[in-house]
Amino acid sequence: MKLVRRIAAAATGLTLALGGVVALAPTASATPQGCFYYVLENKPDADPQIAEDACLIGAAGGQAAFQSCYRLLREDYVPAVIAGNACRRAAQE
Repeated sequence: MKLVRRIAAAATGLTLALGGVVALAPTASATPQGCFYYVLENKPDADPQIAEDACLIGAAGGQAAFQSCYRLLREDYVPAVIAGNACRRAAQE
């Protein structure tokens, strides 16, 4: 019985610890990864491969990279506001 309680306590602690990491993820510094998660959090049915490609392109920074990132996301029917915000996040360091 003690073993079951210890396992349950450990699992609860791990869940709380991981939950804290997940809760912090959206506020992490803007990167291609931040862009990717922003897209998938706000448009869960977006194609992950397209989101990843767009965010990597957007990470280069500059107007051309932003436009390419934005265009790819919009072609996948990601709403304009989400696509714009995601591409801005990708370019920030």
